Amino acid sequence: MSVAVSYENGDDRSGQGLALYAGAMLFIPVLDAMGKVLVQTISPFEIHFVRNLVQTVILLVALPLMGRVIFTPQVRAHWLKIAGVGFFLANTGCFLFWSLQSLPLANAIAIFFVEPLILTMFCVVFLGERVGIHRTSAVLVGLLGAIVVIRPNFAAFGIAAIMPLVAATAFAAGMTVLRRVSGRVDAVRIQAVAGIFGSTYLGLVLLVGGVLGVEIMEFTMPSPDLWHLLLALGLGATAAQLAITVALRFTEASAVAPFQYLEIVAATAIGYLWFGDFPDALTWVGTGLILASGLYVAHRERRLAADRRRAGRDARSVALSAPQEPLP
Repeated sequence: MSVAVSYENGDDRSGQGLALYAGAMLFIPVLDAMGKVLVQTISPFEIHFVRNLVQTVILLVALPLMGRVIFTPQVRAHWLKIAGVGFFLANTGCFLFWSLQSLPLANAIAIFFVEPLILTMFCVVFLGERVGIHRTSAVLVGLLGAIVVIRPNFAAFGIAAIMPLVAATAFAAGMTVLRRVSGRVDAVRIQAVAGIFGSTYLGLVLLVGGVLGVEIMEFTMPSPDLWHLLLALGLGATAAQLAITVALRFTEASAVAPFQYLEIVAATAIGYLWFGDFPDALTWVGTGLILASGLYVAHRERRLAADRRRAGRDARSVALSAPQEPLP
C-alpha cells in the first residue's frame, strides 16, 4: 500500500528506481507473513494500528527535522480528502490481515491484486475518466480471475476469502480520492497526515471493540516477543514505503507498474517456505488471469501516458514556432 509521487523529469536514475521498487515488492510479502503470524493471537485492527502508528510517528518526527512544515495551507485546504485516504488505507490493512487468519498468503495476495482493475472502474465512475474496449475487457478478465480464485477458497475458508477483495476495494477507493489531491499536496505530507487520521480511526475502533466486547476488534496486550514483531512490522513498512517513494522520484509510475506483480511471486515462495502452503491448480489459473489483465492495463496506461506526453511536446513545439505579434 503506497502513496505515489510524481517522477522528476530529467533524473537519470531510473535504473536505481526500478531496483528499489522491485526490492520493495519482494520485501512486502515478508511484512505480510509477519502479520499472518501476529493475527493468530492479536486483532488485525490492533496489528495495523501499531503498524500505522509507527510509520506516522516516524514521518511526523522526520518532516520537521528536514525543515518541512506538515500542515501547509494546501494540506488544510484538502484535509477532508486526506482523511478519506487515511480511512480507506487503514481498512485496507485491517481486512488484508484479517483474511490471513485463515487464507494462505499467496491466495490472499492474488485476490488483493484485482485492486488495479477496481481502481480503473472507480476512475471511470467517480472521476469521469474514459476507458476503451481494451481496458474494459482486461478488467472483466481480471475480475473473472478473482472469481476463479475466490470460489474454491470460499468453500475451504468461508468469508475470509472475500476479505482480500474488500481490502482491494478499500485501497482502490483510497487511490481514487488520492487522485483528487495529487499535484496539490506532496506524497510525504499526505502519508503523514493520512496516517494521523488512520491511527485515530483505528484507535477508536479498538476502543469501541473493547467496550462492546467484539473480540476481533479488542486490544490485547502482546507478549514481549510479539511486541518485537509488531515494531519490526511497523519499521519494515516504513522502510518499504520510503523505498517506493524514492523509486517513484527516479522513474515513472507506469514504468514500475509491472514490477508490483513480483509481490505474488514472493508471497508464493514465502508462503511455501514459512507456512508450507502452495496454491492449487485452480488458484494458479485465476492468478494467471489476474496477472495477465493487470499487466495489460498497466501496458495500456503506459501507452496512454506516452501519448499524452507526446501531445504535450507537440503542442509546445507548435506554440514556439507560431509567428509572434510585434510589440506595440
